[in-house]
Amino acid sequence: MTRAAAPLPTLADIEAAARTVYQEFQPTPQYRWGLLGERLGTECWLKHENHNPVGAFKIRGGLTYFDQLAQRGELPREVISATRGNHGQSIGWAARRHGVACTIVVPHGNSVEKNAAMRALGVNLVEHGDDFQAAREHALRLAAERGAHMVPSYHPDLVRGVATYWWEFLRAVPHMDVAYVPIGLGSGACAAVAAKRALGHGVRLVGVVSCHATTYADSFAAGHVVASPVSTQIADGLAVRMADPDALAVLLPELDRVVQVNDDAVAAAMRALFTDTHNVAEGAGAAALAAALQQREALRGQCVGLPLTGGNVDAALFARVLLGQ
Repeated sequence: MTRAAAPLPTLADIEAAARTVYQEFQPTPQYRWGLLGERLGTECWLKHENHNPVGAFKIRGGLTYFDQLAQRGELPREVISATRGNHGQSIGWAARRHGVACTIVVPHGNSVEKNAAMRALGVNLVEHGDDFQAAREHALRLAAERGAHMVPSYHPDLVRGVATYWWEFLRAVPHMDVAYVPIGLGSGACAAVAAKRALGHGVRLVGVVSCHATTYADSFAAGHVVASPVSTQIADGLAVRMADPDALAVLLPELDRVVQVNDDAVAAAMRALFTDTHNVAEGAGAAALAAALQQREALRGQCVGLPLTGGNVDAALFARVLLGQ
């Protein structure tokens, strides 16, 4: 039996989180790009979470997570977490803001430029294991050994902050019919659910996962957590081996469906975003468009919302993507 879902942030929680977030940066824009609408064949809005200080939506969650620790008087001397990059930048940024030491564990072969960005924020970077799950397990061991605070990749206080971007998006496009929501470990997708509920918005939410990392698709179909291997070479933000049970409990009753996209479709969407909007999208950041293009015919006449969740792709990889290699 699937566990009961934990309470999601209320409208008042999200509005308070927005005040915290806006101490660091302003709301990100959402635009109706003409060429992108032509490509999709219907009205299409793109939310630019690549336009914030770490180039990805995760920073919102880190800021509110640390704000909640501070409000409870529980700021630790050190935090430890695991990441493929954007969560680590988020935690590094927020830890620096609060004067807290930060260690982040990444798997071997992680994005060179994401690693550099984390180090630039003062993060002590540790490389361990071959995938996110191995890095996460090592981070848990390090936190226990050192008495440090382990920051999870999914937590209600992270969702509270991430929900602010969906709150901005849904308020800006009240007539949105359907939104495509990439699923990594689940904070972004659960935040979309929270904002939809808080605003009473009628948008339908469609989850997006990589064909090469299907734990959330498999878990959604089974009604409980099902682990799956990870082999995506381009969508590292979706490269999760095991769904989070708390996130799954939120998503099961709320997602209209879950769509799988392969690496070729993601690469094509990255090229399309650059061609049509001249914005750089990392693999996970282009996944929503990849899924929408896959279902293009069924979307005619509907208003579609697509989050460009991040633009942190290594230059060498992006060059190969643009050349179709």
